[in-house]
Amino acid sequence: MRKIQLKDAKAKLSAVVDQATRGKPSIITRHGRPEAVILGFEDWERLSRVPSFGRLLMSAPIEAGDVPERNQAPLRDAGL
Repeated sequence: MRKIQLKDAKAKLSAVVDQATRGKPSIITRHGRPEAVILGFEDWERLSRVPSFGRLLMSAPIEAGDVPERNQAPLRDAGL
């Protein structure tokens, strides 16, 4: 993925968008730090459909007895 400064992205926005639609996303930087990503709409749609790990866990078919009881014993002293 190529990096482009914000001022250059502003000046060449049409070209940056054209490249993103052809599958070449760009990282927009400000003062040398990544701030945003320009990617094509099809890539964004594909990525937005991927469920988060938290959503996957919440949708898991877990019964009350499936999860073991947590050990309530105090932690051992690490001696640090």
